[in-house]
Amino acid sequence: MKITKLKVENFRLLRSFELDLEHELSLIIGKNNCGKTSLLSLLEKFIGAKSSSNTFTLDDFNIEFQKEMQIRIESMEQRPYSYLGISLKLFIQYNDKDDLSNVSKLMLDLDPANKTIVLKFEYSLLEEDFKKLKVDYQEYKHIIDNKYSKLNLDISDIPSLHKKTLNDFLKINHKKYFKLLKKSIGYNVHTDTEVDTEYIDLMKSKISIDKVLNFKMISAKRNVSNIDSDRTLSALSAKYYSKKEEKGSNTIKIQEFKEALSSTDIHLNEIYSGLFESVIEKVKTFGGVRKGDSVIKIESTLQHQELLKDNTTVMYSHNEGHSLPENYNGLGYLNLISMIFEIELLLSDFRMENNVNETPADINLLFIEEPEAHTHPQMQYIFIKNVKDILNRSSNGEDGRAFNLQTIITTHSCHITSESNFDDIKYFYKTDENHVIAKNLKDLEKEYEDDKEINNFKFLKQYLTLHRSELFFVDKAIFIEGDTERILLPEMMKKIDLEFPENPLQSQNISIVEVGAYSHIFEKFIDFIGVKSLIITDIDSAKKIEEKNKKGIIKKKNIKCRVSDPIASITTNAALNYFFKYYFQEFQEREAAVAKDIDNNEINNLEFFKILPLQGKLLKKQKEKKQWSQSNEGNILIIFQTPEKNSSGLVYHARSFEDAFFHVNRKYIVNNKDTFNSLVNIDNFDDDEIDAYDLAEYCIGKKPSFAMEILLSSTRVGGNIDQFSDWVIPGYIKEGLQWLKN
Repeated sequence: MKITKLKVENFRLLRSFELDLEHELSLIIGKNNCGKTSLLSLLEKFIGAKSSSNTFTLDDFNIEFQKEMQIRIESMEQRPYSYLGISLKLFIQYNDKDDLSNVSKLMLDLDPANKTIVLKFEYSLLEEDFKKLKVDYQEYKHIIDNKYSKLNLDISDIPSLHKKTLNDFLKINHKKYFKLLKKSIGYNVHTDTEVDTEYIDLMKSKISIDKVLNFKMISAKRNVSNIDSDRTLSALSAKYYSKKEEKGSNTIKIQEFKEALSSTDIHLNEIYSGLFESVIEKVKTFGGVRKGDSVIKIESTLQHQELLKDNTTVMYSHNEGHSLPENYNGLGYLNLISMIFEIELLLSDFRMENNVNETPADINLLFIEEPEAHTHPQMQYIFIKNVKDILNRSSNGEDGRAFNLQTIITTHSCHITSESNFDDIKYFYKTDENHVIAKNLKDLEKEYEDDKEINNFKFLKQYLTLHRSELFFVDKAIFIEGDTERILLPEMMKKIDLEFPENPLQSQNISIVEVGAYSHIFEKFIDFIGVKSLIITDIDSAKKIEEKNKKGIIKKKNIKCRVSDPIASITTNAALNYFFKYYFQEFQEREAAVAKDIDNNEINNLEFFKILPLQGKLLKKQKEKKQWSQSNEGNILIIFQTPEKNSSGLVYHARSFEDAFFHVNRKYIVNNKDTFNSLVNIDNFDDDEIDAYDLAEYCIGKKPSFAMEILLSSTRVGGNIDQFSDWVIPGYIKEGLQWLKN
């Protein structure tokens, strides 16, 4: 028996939200403020420790829902009532091997094919309460309006800050009208949809779900610190003992512990009689109503739990034969060990160890929030590698009785993500409409259905797992080709921020990813996670020449050349040819000017890229056609070299990053010759007859060394590059960074 899916309506960012759960572990990832904590809070309010009391506040209502509710409550029109409230639906699936004794009362459909139960939890406004709320709110408004009129104030003159609104009324009074409800609702197995109108009211019928569902959580706000007075782990050790003792297990070790305490009590009583003799005699002198009233004695009554809590310290081994107390260690270790203790305590609760007559619930749901707090990357790897094993061993009964366990872990850690099973990952994404949606990462594979693309998916999966899981947590990404751009791009971003201080790039959550010439392999992933992306690539101009092979057969061959070469006709750049394929076709149809190489019927697309404006490089994927087209609302900008004038007034269209950089920074390199040891034939930079294309072809030794030398030769003012006296960012990159910045 497992929870397969949950649905949420109108709770904070979760306006209309669905999440599929895996049978064992679901790892929820995503950027900040995308609903992960909201999900935990809702589960806690409906099925957790807070479910026994109403802890909802007006701020828990989704903002759009609040606006909708305001319109309906303030409207004077008589409209049919429709549902208003926050809801959580849990979809439980069972099979023929499951014990159905606890869920039989929840079933509405006896069809053998229907093996789904839907539990619905609501904080809702019923029709009669809705009508009462409308009346009460109008009376409230009337009282407020009269108050202002007595003061001779025009309501329109009152600052909005002091006006009383529906929100003001509901903040105080919403619990009078909204009710907590628990239902088991119908499910249509043929349409795979829930039926809200068919239900069993669990509260009215006094049907408990405690035996069906048990929810526990470990919050990110853990009481762990390394101040001298902190004894968190010692307190947890006391709790752990308490659970073992409550289990009713008179193990040899527990009996030995109790007997040792009893013997110690007898011995301490003898010591106390002498230790406290003086003060006891003084107490006697105060007398009392009857003889002996003021006679006291001090006895030892060691309580085993309290003894562990207040009189033990978890010690760490430090070198041979030397131990340190818990608060001497870093927060990372304290946090990790604290979590293990807490997990063990909650697993003990799930097993019902404190009551041998009770059996575990049918479904036990454990929620662990952000386990990475205070821990370094290596420790995060260790945690996620081992926690699954701990949970599996426990649920399989190796530590006691077996029970059915599902675990949800939320994280911001790319290290935990990279060590997790790809199929377990759930990606939370906030849309432009401020709605949160959850995506199963395993569904990404379906995007690569074509046999030719399955290897692309394998590469992407391996690349993300090993290198770049950080992409799941960023707001924006820059995809670059090689080492030179990777080394220089952070400095370029600094220069942009110095020139245009507003909304600095360095303060934004941006990941720079080196992908070589394979940015198009990431296109489905970029679209899947919806991240704003800048792809920096080369125009890679080429011409076709005829060449005889060894058999004397004439074949055409692509040869790289200057963009300005008279017979340059194509780009060999795989990313450009992929992303702009359909847009180029649309362009041709619009212009009704199809440029073709007549000899082999191949498209001449170089001219298209040469004249393409910046706005034309902004792309969005059409979901129906599964292709990229130009759109002003696009989330990908692909930039490449454009014609640019240098300080000498010479206009040149570069083919690659290197010749673009040489063109606009030629004088800078000449003035800093001594720095650029990686450049060969450096005297060629003084010869105006040699253009930037040839300089890039014949003067670069090692590209990474060249990039480092640019940084070493940079003039700095107050620790930053001086953009006015230093090297210049090639225009196409500057354009792209400014777009991403804004």
